[in-house]
Amino acid sequence: MATTTAPLLLERHDSVLWLRLNRPEARNAINFELLGELNQAFMSADSDHEVRALVITGTGRDFCTGGDVAASRSAAARERPDNLMDYRREVRPFQDLFRVYWELETPVVSAVNGPAAGLGWMLALLADLVVAAEGARWTHVFARRGMVPHAGDPYFLPRVLPLHRLNEAALLSDTLTSETLADWGVINRLVPASDVDATAEELAQRLAAGPTSSLGVMKRLYRRSLTSDMATIFAEEADATALISQTEDRQEGVKAFLEGRPPNFTGR
Repeated sequence: MATTTAPLLLERHDSVLWLRLNRPEARNAINFELLGELNQAFMSADSDHEVRALVITGTGRDFCTGGDVAASRSAAARERPDNLMDYRREVRPFQDLFRVYWELETPVVSAVNGPAAGLGWMLALLADLVVAAEGARWTHVFARRGMVPHAGDPYFLPRVLPLHRLNEAALLSDTLTSETLADWGVINRLVPASDVDATAEELAQRLAAGPTSSLGVMKRLYRRSLTSDMATIFAEEADATALISQTEDRQEGVKAFLEGRPPNFTGR
């Protein structure tokens, strides 16, 4: 259990690990300290067989209002705004974070408890299932700041949002609501703010009770299919089928079916 002053709080609920962004004074913006802790939590989750699902949410009234790069940039860098190498060095760790997040095999639920802006969109929408509070505000924000999307946004969001919807969010930079994104088909559960945690927990527990080895491979195949040709995916599908056929969960799934009972999966 992390201390209350840590930028990321870790809470274990059985085999579900909750990651709570804990910078309410900065509206849970991601600085380099929080980035490092998120990255470590993601990598640890995929290597810890006791963690079978993740939930990501924010402390306080906000989910995540983006990257707090300005707060972390050195005074010298601030004095050299035209030094492109400074900006490249700053954005690269954020790109690496979202690459790790995208490639996670552990199932992830995002619990969007309040406003999401900038990089908060990716933290929310790259999850496998998205739970969002009714009326929560979403702002893509980059165009408002005279910036371009970064940290992997131009790669990831076109794979999550329909292109013309993404153009509306990014180019106009209007503040949208969870209801709008639900209409766009990218929110799984739209619930009152008071129900966000409970709904996310219920979904995460269902995922954690599933055949998580199979779910991880399934996630990888679907994501790979977004950038691979049919022949490649068919070959990887066949390899994955052979691999999963040797797992205890596959054997348990068959046995449970034959015996007419719910399966008891262990992730092995």
